[in-house]
Amino acid sequence: MTVHVQPKDRTLVNMETIVYTDDKGITTVPVNVAGINVIVTAVPRNYTWHFGDGTSKTTESPGKPYPSKEITHKYMKRGDLRLSVTVTYDASFDAPGVPTRYLPNIPITGPSTPLRVREAVPVLVDPPR
Repeated sequence: MTVHVQPKDRTLVNMETIVYTDDKGITTVPVNVAGINVIVTAVPRNYTWHFGDGTSKTTESPGKPYPSKEITHKYMKRGDLRLSVTVTYDASFDAPGVPTRYLPNIPITGPSTPLRVREAVPVLVDPPR
């Protein structure tokens, strides 16, 4: 899953930056394995956000875009970073004549998203006359 960032592409030091990913919920996919039709079901259990500055946070939600501030992060210094999210799934496999098989805690990390963190510096100027 791809990390979406708001504001898009860049943010400021000490500003709440919103992150979220697409909420795909429970995913069921039919797969043919050696001529046997298998139904694979994956249930997302948690999302671990890797903010690119050495910190991470685990949530049970994929987050939401603005105006929601469900999942945010404040960067403490400027830099060019890459964010990602690891979704941990519980999966099951169903095939005809075979008991359901369960595979808990399968982590899958999505592609990284670039982010520029910049610092705003106040400057005093004389007002126009």
